[in-house]
Amino acid sequence: MATHKALVLPEKFGKFVVRDVPTPKAGPGELLVEVRATSLNPIDWKAQEYGIAITEYPAVLGLDAAGVVKEVGEGVAGFAAGDQVLYQGSIAITQANFQQYSIVPAEITAKLPSNFTLEQAAAIPSVFITAAFGLYNGQTATGELRGAGLTPPWEEGGRSKYAGTPILIIGGSSSVGQQVIQLAKLSGFSPIIATASLKNTDFLKSLGATHVIDRNAPLAPSVKAIISEPIKYIYEAISLKETQDAAYELLAPGGTLILVLPTVLDEKNADKSKILAQVFASAHDPKQRKAGVKLYKNLTALLESGAIKPNHVEVLPNGLSGIPEGLERLKADKVSATKLVAQPWA
Repeated sequence: MATHKALVLPEKFGKFVVRDVPTPKAGPGELLVEVRATSLNPIDWKAQEYGIAITEYPAVLGLDAAGVVKEVGEGVAGFAAGDQVLYQGSIAITQANFQQYSIVPAEITAKLPSNFTLEQAAAIPSVFITAAFGLYNGQTATGELRGAGLTPPWEEGGRSKYAGTPILIIGGSSSVGQQVIQLAKLSGFSPIIATASLKNTDFLKSLGATHVIDRNAPLAPSVKAIISEPIKYIYEAISLKETQDAAYELLAPGGTLILVLPTVLDEKNADKSKILAQVFASAHDPKQRKAGVKLYKNLTALLESGAIKPNHVEVLPNGLSGIPEGLERLKADKVSATKLVAQPWA
């Protein structure tokens, strides 16, 4: 096990190639995991296309994974070789997941419950973290507002705490939006209004949405036909200029708009009482590590109980070699309500 196969980006703006790379050892507090399934995220094609997020080449991408623990580092408790786990990696050559082995800190790793397949589990980490951090994280110690600062449903008094409070989710059928709907249900929000293609209505209602409105219809009248009061919490899982503008218009004074991408709102005309929070969805971030550790301690139970359901997944053919074609589909916006998953050992 001196080397293993990885999908490598050899240079900035380069083309992906499969090649052998050295297999790392688990250090203190770490796990070495055999990656059985890894899901694709928009950052993966954007890193190749625009040269963002990567500082050193050759590079390996791929944030999300599920697999089997092969080696347990010094000081790790609660994990053993053979455990099946899910986790979010980072864009570092030993911690990324478009490869057959990767390293992850044990404290931000969750055991895989028996009711999830490895492929389903690989679709969860980043989208769940994005949803949870946006709703439940607040201001960091250095002043960035990363979320709405709500009480999580896994903390005392958090389950159903926001009963009777409406929430609007822009992009309900997106992978992040699906997770936001489920967490909003656990937190007690009602009504839970989601925008989506209407073909996904039944699916989103099965997750907890009370109303699904056509993503192509004018937003304000569609929402006001359901509820006349201003919306205090809006999770904007698309975050394009037009969707941000429409969401901001509906946001109540003093309300919070949660964005997954940087704001493109015209700040000159902004209502200063409206709060904008931009998610940074990494449990590896030192400013959010404590929140990430708490999240992972509760993730297995949430999955096992069925409180958080798996995303629809599509398994790509051809192992690591099939990933570039999947990234092209993501880039072309040809994937709907589904996470693309690759199997590095296929």
